[in-house]
Amino acid sequence: MGRSSKYPDELRERAVRMVAEVRPQYSSQWAAITAVAGMLGIGTPETLRTWIRRSEVDAGQRPGVTSEIAAENKKLRQDVAELRRANEILKAAAIFFGAELDRPARR
Repeated sequence: MGRSSKYPDELRERAVRMVAEVRPQYSSQWAAITAVAGMLGIGTPETLRTWIRRSEVDAGQRPGVTSEIAAENKKLRQDVAELRRANEILKAAAIFFGAELDRPARR
């Protein structure tokens, strides 16, 4: 997944799997999430809930933008920003050198 987080990807995946496995033993998904978060030392149950939702989107079980598409969009936005910066530099250079050509030559 490649994100900078205090939780390794292996822990995230294990926690999501554990909630699915122990869910029948609890009255609600939230109760299962709270229990698993406590067992694994995850800061808050909400953190684990967001991992589960992301996992469901990535698996196609819930509507939303998958992690892969989100990463690709982020990369494309960075590329577009870089190209815009390059275009601005080229425009400034064209204006500068165009003005140089319009000036009479000194001897």
